[in-house]
Amino acid sequence: MSTQRQSYRPDHRPKCLVIVDDTAEWDRAVYYASRWAVRVGGGVVMLRVIEILDQNQQWLGVADVMRAEAIEIAEQALDRASGRANGVAGITPERVIREGDTIAQVRKVIESDVDITTLVLAAGDGPEGPGPIVTAMVRHLGSFPVPVVMVASGLTDDDIDALS
Repeated sequence: MSTQRQSYRPDHRPKCLVIVDDTAEWDRAVYYASRWAVRVGGGVVMLRVIEILDQNQQWLGVADVMRAEAIEIAEQALDRASGRANGVAGITPERVIREGDTIAQVRKVIESDVDITTLVLAAGDGPEGPGPIVTAMVRHLGSFPVPVVMVASGLTDDDIDALS
């Protein structure tokens, strides 16, 4: 059973969660979420999930270096996405970095923040499919605790402005 959402109660505000990854279409999700947040007086939470490979104790030093590099890359990606959100809508999103399985971490972030009302994903339209997160997410959509909005990568800023 999921945690009851609190976003429209006094002293709360609705937020949407956006996953910032390495796909070309992440910008569409950030744009939509940012425009939505401004229109409803809400906020945006940006999540970057890093997957750290299994660590053996004998390679602990290497694992620490790999984790530090992954966190630095995650921070840079969130910097770009936050800058985009600020430029589009004048907002400063919350930033979250998690380690592990993407689907599990998305669920944990949603469960830990009772103001998240929507998960926003962008779907690619290329021959390689909609993207790794969307592909993985499809199997779990029916059990997610919040609605999931899929933003087509082919939508322009004007298209998204009309929808959000």
